[in-house]
Amino acid sequence: MANKLKRMMSARQIQMIGLASGIGTGLFLSSAFTIHEAGAFGAILAYSVGAFLVYLVMLSVAELSIAMPQTGAFHYHAQKLIGPATGFFVAISYWLTWTIALGSEFTASGIIMQKWFPNIPVWAFSGLFIVIILLSNIFSVKIFGESEYWLAAIKVVAIIAFLVIGVLILTGVLHSSQTREAGFQNIFSHGVFPNGIGAVFTTMLAVNFAFSGTELMGITAGEAKNPSQAIPKAIKAVWWRQLIFFVGSITILAAIIPYNKAGITESPFVTVFSMIGIPYAADIMNFVILTGIISMANSGLYASTRMLWSLSHEGLISPKFERTNKNGIPVLALFASLIGGLLALGSSVIAAGSLYLILVEVSGLAVVFVWVAISWSHYKYYQLLKQENRLQDLRYPNWAYPLLPLAGFIGSSLSIILVVFDPVQRPALLWSVPFIIIVYGYYYLRFTRHAKVNLNQTKKFEEEIL
Repeated sequence: MANKLKRMMSARQIQMIGLASGIGTGLFLSSAFTIHEAGAFGAILAYSVGAFLVYLVMLSVAELSIAMPQTGAFHYHAQKLIGPATGFFVAISYWLTWTIALGSEFTASGIIMQKWFPNIPVWAFSGLFIVIILLSNIFSVKIFGESEYWLAAIKVVAIIAFLVIGVLILTGVLHSSQTREAGFQNIFSHGVFPNGIGAVFTTMLAVNFAFSGTELMGITAGEAKNPSQAIPKAIKAVWWRQLIFFVGSITILAAIIPYNKAGITESPFVTVFSMIGIPYAADIMNFVILTGIISMANSGLYASTRMLWSLSHEGLISPKFERTNKNGIPVLALFASLIGGLLALGSSVIAAGSLYLILVEVSGLAVVFVWVAISWSHYKYYQLLKQENRLQDLRYPNWAYPLLPLAGFIGSSLSIILVVFDPVQRPALLWSVPFIIIVYGYYYLRFTRHAKVNLNQTKKFEEEIL
């Protein structure tokens, strides 16, 4: 067996992966929660701020991925630019995020299938989709990229159809007894912030979760055919499309559905489709949501596998996880991540009210910790080039520095801090504290004797970059 991945992923596939990873249950389902809590205008504001924050983080991913096109991306960047312990924490956090997500996606896929086949148990469908996702990932990265491309295409078509229908409703071309009063008046009919402006801030974490996954493009850098061109092109294309899809969808939902009637158990997209009498609206939307779930699990297994490979490649875990087959797939890392997802699935059944709940809360915040690390790594990279008078090597104009990475860092940090003010989400932050202590503590206990080696590696890295 070899230890190298293969550069087989095209720019077309990377673009769709970045776009698809951000379109999932966070938009299709959780958007109703945001509208209900923050109000119509508040939800639009929250998603607009979230889109801008994601854009800042993605610019940092692009800059660093071009300078250091490594699989594991932000883990590698944090390790070299911030410190080895932080790089280790980022990798563990991101692996945990996607592994826990795998467990929940497997369960959700089975629950949705039961709507059509109520006599077949959830575990049977979960098992079927586990096999499908494994087959998508185990043969070659090209097969994964192509399968993810077409799964994403279904979601994108659904969003575009919704945007078109929404515009037709708001302009009066389409209407029914339920939509005659629909219009932009709903956005302000109950006041700008019916539950107070504080509700906007406390929903920001949920909004960021809806956008999470876009950063996965950085992980593909080590397997992209031409990362210096593919990654920045993909990020630029994905951002403005996400802006239209997310902010556009939320604006239409907020305009059509009064905030106090936005349910949190039914997809707001189903509500809108049903309003104008589209036949089988619930079935169509459930199919799209199922596609989104499979897509998220597919990307999740890919991301967690590459993060384990990167940890092994950097000597932080057993070298066995670095080994790849003839097609460049780290098979052991793949199965370890899949088993992690199955354990998460098991804990959701055996200890749903304790262990699984804690894991979900911690993994939910973990992705925002990763955003903080990405932005800070970018800032450290800027400082590194400034020391050697090499700012001309930066991709973006001088006026963007240090504002661009610092704005991303501050925005991501505030998303975490604001959780303190929401009693529902506060436990996530409280459980994250011992998680951080354990991960950093383990690193220092395990690798303290290698501290001098790590320091020398960092200095060597700086010399290579400069």
